[in-house]
Amino acid sequence: MKKHQKEDLATRRDFIRQTACASLGVTGLVNALAQMRLMTAAMAQTPPDGSYKALVCLFLNGGHDSNNFLVPAGDPASDGIRSDYQTGRGVLSLDRTTLRSLNVPTTTRAFNRWHGGNISPMGLHPEASHLAQLFNEGDLAVLCNVGTLAFPVASRAEYLSGNIPLPRQLFSHSDQQTQWQSSVSDKPFSSGWGGRAADLLHSSYNAGTSKVSMSISLAGINSFQVGTAGQVTQFVVNSSGTVPLSGFGTNYTDALNTDGTYKTSDAAKRLKAFEDIMRLTHGNLHEEEYNRIVVRARAAEGTIGAAVTAANTTGVNFDSIFSTAGATTSLGNQLKMIAKLIAGRNVLGNNRQIFFCQIGGFDTHQTLLVSHGNLVRELNNSIKAFSETLKALGVWNDVVTFTASDFNRTFTPNNTDSTKAGSDHGWGSHAFITGGAVNGGDLYGSFPSLKTGAVTGSIDAGSNRGRWIPDTSVDQYAARLASWMGADSNSMEAVFPNLGRFDATTSSTANLGFL
Repeated sequence: MKKHQKEDLATRRDFIRQTACASLGVTGLVNALAQMRLMTAAMAQTPPDGSYKALVCLFLNGGHDSNNFLVPAGDPASDGIRSDYQTGRGVLSLDRTTLRSLNVPTTTRAFNRWHGGNISPMGLHPEASHLAQLFNEGDLAVLCNVGTLAFPVASRAEYLSGNIPLPRQLFSHSDQQTQWQSSVSDKPFSSGWGGRAADLLHSSYNAGTSKVSMSISLAGINSFQVGTAGQVTQFVVNSSGTVPLSGFGTNYTDALNTDGTYKTSDAAKRLKAFEDIMRLTHGNLHEEEYNRIVVRARAAEGTIGAAVTAANTTGVNFDSIFSTAGATTSLGNQLKMIAKLIAGRNVLGNNRQIFFCQIGGFDTHQTLLVSHGNLVRELNNSIKAFSETLKALGVWNDVVTFTASDFNRTFTPNNTDSTKAGSDHGWGSHAFITGGAVNGGDLYGSFPSLKTGAVTGSIDAGSNRGRWIPDTSVDQYAARLASWMGADSNSMEAVFPNLGRFDATTSSTANLGFL
C-alpha cells in the first residue's frame, strides 16, 4: 500500500469503501474491485446542485455514411479536399451547390492535423437543412472522425505494422455497435458507458427523489445502458409510453376503473389474481426477484403515465410540433416521447436522465444516394421537432443529444452505376452533438485526409476503399459527454477504463471542447 493511502485510511470515504467491500465478499474478487472503484468515484462526486440535465443517445443503426453527411463544398479546381472527395466518392459524390452551407469559423482546429490548417468550405447533406441551421446558430457541433480504438493508431503504416492492438472484430456490425455503446473495444462486453455513468450519477443526483429509472430506452434493451453496480437498471418504454401487460385492453380499460379499482369483468379478475400472486413472498430467490421486478414495472407504469399526463398540461402541443416538422416517423415518435418524459421530469423525480433511441436502415450497401437521403431527412425533421419542443419547454440548455453509429462506410462506391451504388463497412465517422449547452458552430476532432490506399497522407486502414483510421476514440467522445452530466475526473477511470490511453479530453491536443 502506498504511503498516502495509509495516511488517508481513517477518512470517512475509506471507511465507507472498506465497509462496502467487506459486504461484497460473496460476489468475488473481480466484482469487489469493480465496486470498490465505483464507490471511490461516487464519494468524489460534486454535491448535487439541484439542476436538471438529460443526455439523449441517438444511435444510427447500420453504419452511417457520414462521408455524405459532412461534405467539402469548395471548388475542386482550387480546393484539394473537395477534389479528393470527388475523386474518391465517384458516383456517390454530392453536388456541392446543393449542400447546406456551414459557417465554419476561421479559428477551427479541425483541419490542422491532416490539411495544414487549410480550411475547406463545408456543407451538410442537402436534406439536413435544419441541422445546418442549428450549426450556424451555434447549437450544433460536429465531431470529425471518431471511432472505436483500443489504443491510438497514428498512421496507416502503424496500422499495417500489427504492433498496435486494435478493436475486436473491426467492421462487424454487432461487435462495433457493442463497442460504441460500451467504449471498451478490446474486451468482451460487460457493461455500457451510459450504464456505468448512471450508476455513479444516480447516487449523487437522484437518490431520495427518483421514482423510476434514470436510464430509459425508447428502442428496447440496449448495451449502452447496462450498468455494473446494479444501481440503475434500464427501463424500456415505447413511443406511446410504457409497455403494458397484454390482454387487458388499452391502458387496462378492460380491467380497471378510472380510479384504479378493479372492474367486475373477467379481465379484471385475471389481473387481480395475477397481482395478488405477485405480492406473495416466496422462499425461492429467483421467484422472489421475478416478483419484485414485475411489481416494480407495474409501479413504473403508473409513474410514467403520470409524467406523460403532466407533460400534456404544459401547454406545449407536442403532436402539432412534430407533425408540422414532418417528424411523424419512428424516430420522431421516439423523440416526442422523450420530450414528454423530460417535460414530466418532476413526476419521475430524477435530476439526471439518460435516454436511448434509435433509427435503423443505415446499412446502405445499395442505392445509397436515395436511401441515405431519406434517412437524413427523417433525422433532420426529427431533430427539428425535438429541438423546437425542448425550446418551448424551456429546457433547451439542459438537454444534449448526440449521435453514434456502428462505423462510417467506405469512401469509395461499390458500383459504377449511381442508381445502384452503395458503400461498405468502414471505420472512423463523423458524429454530431446538439443542444443549448453545446459549443456549436464548429468542427471538433480532425477532419480526415480523403486520400485512399497507399497515397502519401492517406489514413486509409489497410485498404483502397477509404476506411478512415479514427483520430478520436469513443472513450474521449463519451468522456466529454459524461463530464457534462456531472461525472468528475475521479469517476473517469471507473466509467472509461481505457481513457488513460488517449489524450485527456481537456488537453490542448484533444480538441474536444464541444461542451
